[in-house]
Order: sequence, then C-alpha cells, then structure tokens
Amino acid sequence: MSHERPVEPFSDLHVEGDHVRATLLHDPTVEGLDMAIYMDGSGSMEEEYKYKRKGGWLAWLFGKPVEQTNQVEPQVQWMLEYLATKDRNGLLRVAYWACGDGGRSIEPVGDLQGVEVKQYKFPGPRQMGTGTYLQPAMEDYVEYLKREIPNGARRGCAVFVTDGVLHDADAVKSFSGKVARQIASGNLPRMNFILVGVGDQVDEEQMEEICHVEYRGVGHLWCHRIAEEIGQMAELVAVLVDETMTVAAGGTIYDDRGTVLKVYESRLPAVLEFPIPEGAKSFTLEVNGQRYTQPLPEEEHHEGEEEEDH
Repeated sequence: MSHERPVEPFSDLHVEGDHVRATLLHDPTVEGLDMAIYMDGSGSMEEEYKYKRKGGWLAWLFGKPVEQTNQVEPQVQWMLEYLATKDRNGLLRVAYWACGDGGRSIEPVGDLQGVEVKQYKFPGPRQMGTGTYLQPAMEDYVEYLKREIPNGARRGCAVFVTDGVLHDADAVKSFSGKVARQIASGNLPRMNFILVGVGDQVDEEQMEEICHVEYRGVGHLWCHRIAEEIGQMAELVAVLVDETMTVAAGGTIYDDRGTVLKVYESRLPAVLEFPIPEGAKSFTLEVNGQRYTQPLPEEEHHEGEEEEDH
C-alpha cells in the first residue's frame, strides 16, 4: 500500500479516486479550542519510558551536566509547548492511556501549562497496560470536552501518541462514527483527533485506515503523523486547517502534463480540492510566481466507506 507523503508547502494529502484534497502548511488560530495530549501507557512502551543518560560518561569526564531523559519526554514537551499556544487558556489535559491490566484504563497527569515545559517529567504510567485500546481514551476526552463547554470550550482536538498496533481499531472506527453523528447533529462541538506514531513498530497502514474515513457533515475526523517525520510544528495540527483560511491572493493547479486543473483567482484557501486525471503522478501549485510539485502515491488508496446514519 502506497502512503501519501505531503511535501512542503503541503501538510496533508488525501487522494480518493480522481479527487485530491491537499492542505497547505498553515499555522491556524481556532477560537475556543481545547486541546489534550494522551500518551500510550501500554507495556510495549516500557523501553521508551526508561530514563537514560544523555551525554554519557564523556559528558561526566569533561565536567558537563549529565541529563537523564527518555524517548517520550522530549516529544511530549515540544508538543505541549506548541499546542498550548493554540489552546484557549494555555492549559492542556495530559494523560496516559492503554494502562492497567487490560490496557483500557486512563491515568490523568493533570492540566499542564505550555510554559516551562522542561519542568514536567513523563516517566510512564503507574501500571502499564497489557493491551493497546484507544476507544477509552477517546471517551475520556469527549467527556472532558463536554465539561469544559461552560468554561468557554467551542472546539476540541486531542493528540494520541502511540508506538504500535491498536487492538481495538474497529471499535475506534465505530466510536468515531458515533462522535461524528453527534457533531453533525449539534450535540457535540466540532472536534478532531490526531494519531502520532513514535518508533519503528507503528502500523501506519492501520493509522491511515482510521484517518481516511470521511463522515457526512463533518469530513475527516482524524489525521495521523509520524513523530520523526514532522518537520514543522504546524504539520501537527493540519487537521484544524479548513477552507475558510486564506494563505495567498490566488494560485493555479496543474497536472504533470501542464494542464490547468483549477484556478483560484481572488484567494488561495488553505485547503485545496480538485480533480486529478487518471494516471497522473503529481500535481503542481503555482503561487506568487513560484511552483511547488507534490508527488501522488502510485497506488490508489481505498477510502473507508462513508459513515452511514443508522
């Protein structure tokens, strides 16, 4: 299965048959946004949470401070620092998920500020889980967001960090459909979920299956990122970017044969949607006299069926 790899200035790419939806790299401001970070607490993460000396004996030999850190802590610290600038009050709900005997428990860390993030330590949960179950973490965030509505929350976004394969992918898809229907009916505020994979055991194909589903009246609920591939922090929140945001005064889309596919005359929105001819290997955006070419995946992705109302 070919993966869709956006290149700058694109931060997200979906190819569905002859239709392309490309999101431009944009640092969004969303009013009333309430964000959260959930860290994988399953047993497979044990090594990632172990503290190891940074600098080692050479640093000690030359009298330099020997810093101890784990693989998760720096990633969560920089995400927390950045995402807090997007949050309505600069406080993020932070918790471990996939904890406990069955891997279905949540261990809250607290509501943390994005300033002085180095003061926060993330050594892992008290009890690591024997499975990796994401639905309970989604449920926890939905309930949290409901509680925050009276305090000014108007939109939600939760980041879930994981290192491996989800054991409840079907349940995640089912619950996502339920959330989408409640958003579409006005019973829940608009929210999005972001899967961030760390390490080399991440099942990116499974992540894409979850993230590619488009829900009626809502669009895409999920997006995914591989932590090591994030070049700019704005890539992390591409799912918050929508077509109402403007990035330039205009632009033109061409296919790989130079045929004009779409012209944006007065404004270039942050989300571009256009048809692509069969067999095209790339498209090019021309904006402000510069051209940017985005390769397309060789194999067509099969989008999950649109969520039906029951």
